[in-house]
Amino acid sequence: MPSLRGPRAVPSAPERPHPRRIGIVDLGSNTARLVVFACEPGLWYSIEDQIREVVRLAEGFGTSSHLTDSSIDRAVTALKLICDFAGAADLDRLQVIGTSALREADNRGRFLADIAALDLDLWVLSGTEEAQLGVDAVANSLAFNDAWVVDLGGGSVQASRMTDRTFEAGGAHPLGMVRLTEAYLRSDPPTAAEVATLEAAVAKRLSSWAKKVRRDPAPLVGMGGSLRNLARAVQKQIGYPIDLIHGYFLRLIDLEVLTELLLNRTAAERAEIPGIRSDRADVIAAAALVFRWRLRKTRRDGLVVSGHGMREGAFHRHFLPAPDYRIPDVRRFSVESRLARYPVPHVHTEHVRRLAGLLFDGLMPLHRLGPREKELLDAAAALHDIGVAVDFYHHYRHGAYLLSSKPLHGFSHREQVLLTLMVRHHEKGKPQTKGYEMLLHSGDKKLLRRLTACLRLAEYLERSRAGRIQSLEVEIGTETVRLHLHSREKPTVELRETYKEAAPLFEDAFRRRLELVPEPLTLPAGRV
Repeated sequence: MPSLRGPRAVPSAPERPHPRRIGIVDLGSNTARLVVFACEPGLWYSIEDQIREVVRLAEGFGTSSHLTDSSIDRAVTALKLICDFAGAADLDRLQVIGTSALREADNRGRFLADIAALDLDLWVLSGTEEAQLGVDAVANSLAFNDAWVVDLGGGSVQASRMTDRTFEAGGAHPLGMVRLTEAYLRSDPPTAAEVATLEAAVAKRLSSWAKKVRRDPAPLVGMGGSLRNLARAVQKQIGYPIDLIHGYFLRLIDLEVLTELLLNRTAAERAEIPGIRSDRADVIAAAALVFRWRLRKTRRDGLVVSGHGMREGAFHRHFLPAPDYRIPDVRRFSVESRLARYPVPHVHTEHVRRLAGLLFDGLMPLHRLGPREKELLDAAAALHDIGVAVDFYHHYRHGAYLLSSKPLHGFSHREQVLLTLMVRHHEKGKPQTKGYEMLLHSGDKKLLRRLTACLRLAEYLERSRAGRIQSLEVEIGTETVRLHLHSREKPTVELRETYKEAAPLFEDAFRRRLELVPEPLTLPAGRV
């Protein structure tokens, strides 16, 4: 007869330190943008808020290097607004980053005098420093060791080489979209002669860079608000199935179509194109031409879009230890930091991860998958319960939404789709790939079924959330897969629920009948 006992005392979770809130202001040549990062340094960070104002500091830079009265007024007004917000929000740190317009302006002193009363922590970047911060952002958010990095702003473009996740070389060139538009695209829409003149100006500055890239197979990564805008417009045009920009591969063939569309419309008409911001519509054609030229001349079929840029590079200097400011493993950090943000049952989660890993290893003769797929399964096992942060009921749906609505750094969009579907079906249902065909590879349906089957098995073998099944061994027969389950006590609920909820998917995925064999846990001599 079971004993009747009162509720067990539940140990309280260790008190977490209060997150720091750091504001980074990109005082760019086109916009001033504050991004507020909440973080526990070295553990996790998340964007909490932002303020964006169009300032057009580079107005007039097509013919001079003089900040106009109106651009100074707009920038000062924007900074006052940002300071008011920062004071009310009680940020722990506010840093303002100045880029090419401030770097090159011959009347910068007047602007600095106008904002002196704000007592800002202002860092005006050199061209090399701006390029380096872009590389820092790529190294900490994409899983590339080597890359060519291009950052297009309103006043300049930065071109850099990243080697072994370290800035090797790079600098800034006066080819920003505001400057190029003013200097060359004076008609609306621009004429063919104006387009040719702009491309000749770009070639004069960047031809030697393009030759180096042609000889080097490292991926091409682009960043900047204009590129994100172009990528968003392409995604709208082609019906891209997920709402993510970071890590998106923008194909030259799609950019060619969009560029011709932009060149044949007025600024007012461009603003009506889905995905194009109205406050960029007058300069977005120049941005498209710059990136089209780069892809054509480097003979690449596309580039990877980074949603992170100079702002994130600057933030990392407050978040990560000096001197390199690097996240050791981008994919692992992204999973663990996401996990740290949600109130999931961590002991249960870690046990599911361990069981899923044992199942993957034991079933290797059947699935013949490699370490990349095992890492994908582990990520799904780690994040399978994050939907509980929304509500227990339908938490598998909530978890899938949370995964699909924010990039998981270092994972491709294909991998993020697979992760989303695995989490969506970790308890029930048969995973389907309908709607995601343009992102998936041949064979991904089978891969998805098999990884989801392993995840669901691990979940139900830990059904009581008591860690009953301490280890397991896989025995593969011609018609059956037998799991030898080692536990201190008979795992009654685990056996029943696994046969009922997990066995059907497993048997469909692996074409073997599942048998569960509970066995007593054998302890080393002298231990009880």
